[in-house]
Amino acid sequence: MTTNNYHPPVHNIQDTRAVDDAKARADREVMVQGAAVTDQAGKGPVVEIRDLTKTYKLGHTRVRALRGVSLEVRRGEFVAIMGPSGSGKSTLMNLVGCLDHPTSGEYRLTGRTVSSMPADELADIRNQKIGFVFQGFNLLARSTALKNVVMPLMYAGLSRGEQERRARKMLQLVGLGARMNHKPAELSGGQQQRVAIARALVNNPSLLLADEPTGNLDSHTSLEILTVLQALNQRGLTIMLVTHEADIAAYAKRQVVFRDGRVVRDEVVAAPRSAQADWLASRQTPQVTQAERAQEGEGSSSHE
Repeated sequence: MTTNNYHPPVHNIQDTRAVDDAKARADREVMVQGAAVTDQAGKGPVVEIRDLTKTYKLGHTRVRALRGVSLEVRRGEFVAIMGPSGSGKSTLMNLVGCLDHPTSGEYRLTGRTVSSMPADELADIRNQKIGFVFQGFNLLARSTALKNVVMPLMYAGLSRGEQERRARKMLQLVGLGARMNHKPAELSGGQQQRVAIARALVNNPSLLLADEPTGNLDSHTSLEILTVLQALNQRGLTIMLVTHEADIAAYAKRQVVFRDGRVVRDEVVAAPRSAQADWLASRQTPQVTQAERAQEGEGSSSHE
């Protein structure tokens, strides 16, 4: 059994003194925990979508995945994209992440029209402006946490020393300063996802896209990841999170619900839940294991 000694990284992200000290030592371009991100909050939209459509051709069948979607995400927002399977939320995230082209409509990212960019330019945008976190972690199994986080920087023209310096800062930011030289198999699921978050942040993106980031995690570990995301958002990072779970969306500041390729609800969450508070509360609650549940079920059956 893997022992998880992780505590939500209040000492890394929410400790103002620690952040200020780090900010004084680091280049502004690599800071997501200090003024470099906070200064951007509230200064206009990161994502601007107007009348976006996407139609797929499957043989003789045309599938209208998105039907005239308009959406704006401003700097510093934490938006949950929700909806059942086939609602269009994953198609939207593929377009926002510059992984596909829309059939029609306009998409602007940080003021630049990217909906009609050629593939090579989209690749540059993905590397420079967008950080991706996926359900499956997508880490290199034979590489350490540090080397996994360094990967996006290999195309940035930086020296090896600078690449490692930035990667170390991101791992410290997500509470993995003591696990830099561990490989994925030596890390818990929550730790692996935090490596993935650090990798997504290392290029100081304008937008973090998280596609079901807690989908492979238990509820306790999910709260660890949501604690990290909320803390980053509090420092000004713009986040779009795809989820089909209402209890996960409750930690976002805004919820956008899709159905049949359209936005059917878009509302601000008046009082988002605190992942850190819920994580601390869950530590006080005895965890019932699967074996204990099975024993309870057997006991009930014997009395029937």
